[in-house]
Order: sequence, then C-alpha cells, then structure tokens
Amino acid sequence: MRGKPGNDCTTKEKIMRSKRYQELIKKIDKNKIYSLTEALGLIKETANTKFDSSVEIHIHLGTDPKKPEQQIRATVMLPHPTGRETRIAVFANEKDQKKAQEAGAQVVGGEELIKEIKASGKLDFDVAIATPEMMRHLGQIAKILGTQGMMPNPKSETVTPDPVKTVKELLGGKVAFRSDETSNIHQIIGKVSFEPKVLEDNLKAFIDTIRKARPEGVKGTYIKSITLSSTMGPGIRVGS
Repeated sequence: MRGKPGNDCTTKEKIMRSKRYQELIKKIDKNKIYSLTEALGLIKETANTKFDSSVEIHIHLGTDPKKPEQQIRATVMLPHPTGRETRIAVFANEKDQKKAQEAGAQVVGGEELIKEIKASGKLDFDVAIATPEMMRHLGQIAKILGTQGMMPNPKSETVTPDPVKTVKELLGGKVAFRSDETSNIHQIIGKVSFEPKVLEDNLKAFIDTIRKARPEGVKGTYIKSITLSSTMGPGIRVGS
C-alpha cells in the first residue's frame, strides 16, 4: 500500500529520490519547445518509477474558466487504449445493469446504489454512466460526484440510453475530459512501455480534439502551452 508522502519514506529515501529527479531534469532544456517525437523519446529516458509509468499530457488554455460557455467538456475516441485500468459505474434499471456488467462495468446499480453512496460518501469507480431516467435520482449524490468530476453529463456522453455501448467505448480507448478551474486539461494517453507510434497517435488525436473544441468567445491564443510527462517525471514542453 502506498502511504502519504513523508509517512512511509525515510529521509534517506527522499534525498535519493530528489537526487535522481534532479539528474533527470538535466536531460531537458527548459527553454526548448520539443517536437512530439523528441518529447516522447525524453519521456522514456526520464521515467522516474519502478512500475510502468503513465504518459500524461497537460494543456493550458487561454479560456476564461469563470465563463460557463468557455469550459471545455468533451470526449475523444483515441486510436489505442491508454493501458489504464478504468473502473466504470453504471446507474440504470435492472435490465441495463446486467447488460452493462456483462460488457465490463465493475459497479452497477440503481436507487439502492445511490443510497449507499449517499450514506458512505465514497466512490469506488473512475467514471460514472447513467441512463436519462436515472438522472433525477442522481441529484442526491450530485455533490459527491461533482467534486470528483464524475457527474454524468450529455456533453461527455456519459448520460446515454445505451450504457452498454458507452462502457465498450470507454474500455476500448474512449476518454472523457474537461478543463478545470485554472483552464488546464490533464489526460493520460498511454504507458511509457508503449511503442512511440502508439503514443504519438493518441497524442495527436487528443490535441486535435482540443483544437476543435475551441469555444467561439475565446480571444487571442487558445492553446497556451502543452506539457508531457511521465508519472512523477519532469515536464517537457512541446509545440502546439
């Protein structure tokens, strides 16, 4: 089990980890904007974990997060699965629950599941899908889901009359994303062990989707910066 930083690491371990990180940073020119190909090569060189790190993209947008119409919320079907194990919850009637579970959803339920979550305040999943008729019941746990960015929404296609199709798409490479309160978007697009071509395909598809999602009211530069990193690894600036 991984504890909180500082609780399960000795001072020596933290110093050693810091030294390694500082060595990795030296491989990156902070003043350079790298191409995707160059950045992906550096990602593999600077991976800083013993496990197969995720490759993450961080995009800073020139949107105004205070304006609802400039908040980005959408989905993209990546060419390749990200390698991330995603626990999916489906809120639906009994018939759809069974079908969704057979399709790969790990958590299924209706009003009883909603009551359990309301009582415990805990979420044992990463993505929530709901049928339209279940949405009125989800209001009871909207705050719990909302704080984790998991409230089903038509824009992210997580409110759907066909939850089985959505479950299959999510397991096959479809990801839902949104901009946060600081106009940043963060997304895992693969694993360090993946072939460079696989990672590049996913990156290009994701960046293209962000470009197409530009709100009409945005003035000036829309994509201000794009940074790639591995889990716990240093950031690498890439061209937009």
